Amino acid sequence: MSELPGPSLAEIRAARARAAEVAVVTPMEHSRFLTEIVGSPVHLKTENLQRTGSYKIRGAYNRLSKLTPEERERGVVAASAGNHAQGVALAARELGIKATIFMPIGVALPKLQATRDYGADVVLHGHVVDETLQAAADFAERTGAVPIPPFDHPDVVAGQGGLALEILEQVPDVANVVVPIGGGGLIAGIASAFAQLEPEIGRRVRVVGVQAENAAAYPPSLERGEPCAITTAPTIADGIAVGKPGELNFAIIREAVDTVV
Repeated sequence: MSELPGPSLAEIRAARARAAEVAVVTPMEHSRFLTEIVGSPVHLKTENLQRTGSYKIRGAYNRLSKLTPEERERGVVAASAGNHAQGVALAARELGIKATIFMPIGVALPKLQATRDYGADVVLHGHVVDETLQAAADFAERTGAVPIPPFDHPDVVAGQGGLALEILEQVPDVANVVVPIGGGGLIAGIASAFAQLEPEIGRRVRVVGVQAENAAAYPPSLERGEPCAITTAPTIADGIAVGKPGELNFAIIREAVDTVV
């Protein structure tokens, strides 16, 4: 296939090695229940057992570890309702960088406390995530802190892409990978890695994206050929309730993901 936008396979491999300083290799669990339904073996990549409770530490740590000494001195800022916040907070603590995290008012208390426990300064602002994001952007402009985006950055995509390498090692005959999508950082990294691995492994691994019905910005965006915003509705999958695809993420997904449902 033509060269993909975003990180190269070499950069994804380097990001995985970098993230290994803090992230663990999570188990791959066979699901008998889903296997019976589907009719072929189904495995679950248990990133819920990752440090901070999600894959977000991979991308956050890769991004922060590549900051210059001058950028580290300025500190970092992020906006998140939970998983990205914890990933940035832990990465910053491990690297000795000051982190300020903006979280929406009413954020889940365990996520708020965990972010504080990792050493970040937490600022509660806004009742919807857009207000929280704006407050973080204003803080960055005012103080010079480096913004750490949750998905729309090549270093973040590369960090999440390390998951594809683990999946391939744990299930060498993997044929299909199903990935949840919010902004698109996780699936962009995974799909890019598998697409670039195709010449090495001699076959294509099919990547399917899944969005919550009440927060599905990718299907209409792919139909239009550009990222477009939607109005999200309440969903139990609050972690992937993102109203607009990331620019880089969309560009990768359009080329490397087989379908989004």
